[in-house]
Amino acid sequence: MRATDRRANPTQRRTFFTTPVATSTTGPLRLTRLYIATLLGLAVLLTVGQLITQWQFDKFQDELWIIRYTALQRHQSQQVAKKALLLSDQHDPAAFRQTQKSLQNTFETISKYYRQGQQGILTEPSRTIANSDSVKLLYRAVQPHFDGLQAGTRLLTELRGPDDLRTEAGQRGLKLILANETAFLERIDAVVRQYTHELRQKLASLQRFEQYLYLLTLAILTAIAWFVYRPAARRLREAVAQLVAAEQRTTEANRKLTSVNTSLNKARQQLVESAKQQFQLQINEQKSRTAYLVAGQEEERKRLSRELHDGLGQMLTAIKLQIEGLEGRLANGAPVETNLQPLKSLITQTIQEARSISNNLMPSALSDFGLMPALRVLAEQHNRLAPGMVTLEADRWLMDPHAARLAQPVEITLYRVTQEALTNAIRHGKATHIGIHLFEKDQYLHLSITDNGVGFKTQRLSKEPHGQGVHNMHERVKLVNGTFKLTSVPGKGTKLKVSIPYHSHALTHDYDKTNVS
Repeated sequence: MRATDRRANPTQRRTFFTTPVATSTTGPLRLTRLYIATLLGLAVLLTVGQLITQWQFDKFQDELWIIRYTALQRHQSQQVAKKALLLSDQHDPAAFRQTQKSLQNTFETISKYYRQGQQGILTEPSRTIANSDSVKLLYRAVQPHFDGLQAGTRLLTELRGPDDLRTEAGQRGLKLILANETAFLERIDAVVRQYTHELRQKLASLQRFEQYLYLLTLAILTAIAWFVYRPAARRLREAVAQLVAAEQRTTEANRKLTSVNTSLNKARQQLVESAKQQFQLQINEQKSRTAYLVAGQEEERKRLSRELHDGLGQMLTAIKLQIEGLEGRLANGAPVETNLQPLKSLITQTIQEARSISNNLMPSALSDFGLMPALRVLAEQHNRLAPGMVTLEADRWLMDPHAARLAQPVEITLYRVTQEALTNAIRHGKATHIGIHLFEKDQYLHLSITDNGVGFKTQRLSKEPHGQGVHNMHERVKLVNGTFKLTSVPGKGTKLKVSIPYHSHALTHDYDKTNVS
């Protein structure tokens, strides 16, 4: 029916092949975001660099003003000494008072600039800068000479006339000015040099910052060119090439439409054949699985037959012989009390053997109490023969007798796998210690069985008789949607791990003992 529909609508099928597929916008969108991000980063970087540079330039201008104030102190200190000497040569009272006033104004100017420079205060613009420790130390060295100039100036400006210059106060004031003028000039020169040195260091730091900013800007521009413009150009070329190739493909697709129809018919036939083969493979696999199960059942029947014949049958035969002997003694009138005790012991052994066979078919602990009690009984049976051979560990909730029961198939599967693994480890692996660990993790119930036996190469399982038992365990686990893993190294023992989806059921279990066996 589908093949007929395809042949009936060739136009629709042609439309399917020639419809262009929408191009994904993920690439261009990513490039756009990257382009915007790089430009924003570059703008922010340049803005921050410009703000830092302007801020540094403002600080440099403030420091230049401070240097100017300090340099003016040198000039003014020379003017103070010059006016003090000029004052000593004045004999006219009017000229004397005018020179005193000029001296006082000059020193007030020096005092103003000195205080501003010492405290880092600027009047134009009105701001304050922080002097370095070196500058503060130099100003402390200047302070005594400044105080000397101030004291000498005060003494000279307090004179009343030219005649007072010859007094002790006049001569002392002139000596103070002349004695401190040179030292004050040298110390102020040291302050100017320190200011200049610090300014040069800051200019060098700003120059390095500008260089780093320049290099970083170049790196960002290079990154934009490499990661944005280059991919964009490549994508543009690819888009043009794709358009040309799309036109060619459209022409080629129309030309190949007839051959595609033929190929579709062939593909349909191949699909049908493949489905048949797959179905046949599933049937063969199911047959193989069924054959393994039947073989396992036959093996179990043979084992049960041997146990009945070699164990229970022999004991019943011995009981029959004991009864026949007892019957002969009764017929002859001989005493029979001495033969009853061996007969009772033989009957007791027969009962125990019958119970053992029944327990192997379906343990009563498994049907009545659940998985963990059955595993304990199984471990105790082996430990009675060899103390400490089997150790059993489980999560606390599994050991709780009041916990919810597991699903019936899960309990049977885990018990039978453990039973078969213990038999193989003792019979074929010659193990002296076997560890059983049952725990729940990630909604799976995990059974791990490890022994210290001789181990073997797992490739031998398909060639040796006991490989049938491993396969039966594997099939049992697959029936409950579990996973089965067996690892073994010659001389280092064997480890078996089973993982089954975990679902607890608080239901009464009613086992079909015939199917379980």
